[in-house]
Amino acid sequence: MEPLLKLLRENASYSSAQLAQLLDMEESEVKTRIQALEDDRTILGYMALINDEKIPVDRVRAVIEVKLTPEREGGFNHLASRIARHREVTACYLMSGSYDLLAFVEGESLKDVASFVSEKLSTLQGVVSTSTHFMLKPYKEHGMLLASDESNQRLHVAP
Repeated sequence: MEPLLKLLRENASYSSAQLAQLLDMEESEVKTRIQALEDDRTILGYMALINDEKIPVDRVRAVIEVKLTPEREGGFNHLASRIARHREVTACYLMSGSYDLLAFVEGESLKDVASFVSEKLSTLQGVVSTSTHFMLKPYKEHGMLLASDESNQRLHVAP
């Protein structure tokens, strides 16, 4: 992976001056490269990873395994794209194995997520079945440990 992209993936809040220093480049060259990566949609956006346990926002997250019937011309692409467009879906992946699509869904309550699955997702033509797993507590997201009391402990080595 390109060093600039690697640094941005690790910490999207780096300024162009910081990136230039870390990459031993001119700041103008970094800005030009970032603009080109944004223009060709290599960089789609920038996000902050927030520990939801630190803020007073209740939300319910679920992982939904979806089995699909592929379409003759487009395979899974059309239906997967249609599912991914729902505002409740935060991520959606084509998978290999016992199900075809993995969808990450968020709602304000269990009822919201259940309604999405029963009224919007499972009723789509081509959706064969769904299996919903509610997420209870996150420990690590996007490579970052979320539990502060354990973040500095090393893993034990087995004899």
